[in-house]
Amino acid sequence: MARLTRAETQERNRAKVLVAAREEFAERGFRDAKVDVIAERAELTRGAVYSNFPGKRALYFAVLADLAARAEPSPHSRPGADARSTVGSFARDWIVRDAGLARDLPSEVMADERVRLPYAQLMELGALLLALAVERLDPPESPTGAPPARYVRRARAVLTSLHGARQLTVAAPGFVEPFDVISTCEQLAELPFNDWWAPPQVSPQPRPADEPWAPGEAVDLVRGEPVRLPSDGVVAILGLHRLAVVEEAVRAGADVTLVAVTGEPAELGPLARLVITEVAACLRQAFPEAAWPGLRVVCDERGELAAAAGVAAVSDATEVAVRVAGGRIVARADGFGACHAVSAGRLAPAAAANHDRSS
Repeated sequence: MARLTRAETQERNRAKVLVAAREEFAERGFRDAKVDVIAERAELTRGAVYSNFPGKRALYFAVLADLAARAEPSPHSRPGADARSTVGSFARDWIVRDAGLARDLPSEVMADERVRLPYAQLMELGALLLALAVERLDPPESPTGAPPARYVRRARAVLTSLHGARQLTVAAPGFVEPFDVISTCEQLAELPFNDWWAPPQVSPQPRPADEPWAPGEAVDLVRGEPVRLPSDGVVAILGLHRLAVVEEAVRAGADVTLVAVTGEPAELGPLARLVITEVAACLRQAFPEAAWPGLRVVCDERGELAAAAGVAAVSDATEVAVRVAGGRIVARADGFGACHAVSAGRLAPAAAANHDRSS
């Protein structure tokens, strides 16, 4: 039998820990689960568990993210024909998913400020994804001369109802009537919110660049599959405190890839994958493929894509955007407004020349 490499051994041990942790959390809940017991279940040492996960909460987030990625789609879910029926299908698929192991997630998020802010931004991103899908299915109308209308506030209201129903299902068994929740979400989809997009008032000037762009494949959480990142478009490298600003690039009409980075990848990386995977999985079930958001979302826990974009060090406050043309980075900006600057701003002469040569 061939001897396993160190990387293969670590991957096998990680998988064993996840299985053991899932069993322990299912039996005892997060609070009463013990790392020592998880190690025994996995037939590993306590040190082997901690070599893969820095703590019990990081392990809990990883288990939930793994379950979300493996969840089977509902056999009864069908894409809707309009915004109302499609949001209803989204809500139905959300409700039928087993959230038993996630019952301790809200308390763990609320317990630590370092988790609350990233979680809030992940929720904003989830609402944007849902809104973009509804907008593709049922484009909102804007009065002449008015800012572009959008569905983000309605998407927030839908996700608020669904998350609230999930928590009450655990806290007050029997209180939540699933069909009432679905009906509520359908009606929220049609509420006349005064919702429109206003671009940022201040943004930096994009800087011309001429750098290689060769990121290879990555897993797009929106589609749930590996994709080859495009050689043309905008790449937004955003820390988990800044995710919502990706809308600045989307509303400018660019082809956008969001690369989510964090200063705490072992713990917050799985949380990011969990939140986006849950929304995206229900979205893929409820919406026809033509309505799926064009926005790609990649969780860059190792910082490899950020490095490919020339961002050597990342944190939860990272905000960098680059424009790619013909497989090369031709412009970049960083700081507040970077996404809008690169997406909507005119290329500087040097960058424009590079773009012309690559076309």
